[in-house]
Amino acid sequence: MTVRVDKWLWAARFFKTRSLAQTALDNGRVLVGEARVKPSHTVKVGDSLTITAGDRTYEVEVLGLSDIRGPAPVARTLYRETEASVVRREAESERRRLMREPAEAIIGRPTKRDRRELGRARDAIE
Repeated sequence: MTVRVDKWLWAARFFKTRSLAQTALDNGRVLVGEARVKPSHTVKVGDSLTITAGDRTYEVEVLGLSDIRGPAPVARTLYRETEASVVRREAESERRRLMREPAEAIIGRPTKRDRRELGRARDAIE
């Protein structure tokens, strides 16, 4: 059995829709064996994928194939995340929890006050 990589990413619940998975593949945010691939590329058991979804990066090995999106516990059986990836994601999550990005609270174009606060935060880091 072969499955398109965009369908597999959707079935494994890395992306909410297939079109988001296709866009990520087109933008190079998903690598199969360290190579950019098209959404129509077939994924096989044993392939290693590097997936950047939002601000998180996953390194996974394909354990099973499915082109049907099922419940999350079933989706987790389709892959195994590497230990290095788990450690890196947890460290990044802890870093974000301890030190919030100042620009995160700004919606739209920054006001003069927002710009000054960003400047103060930047000066405090340097």
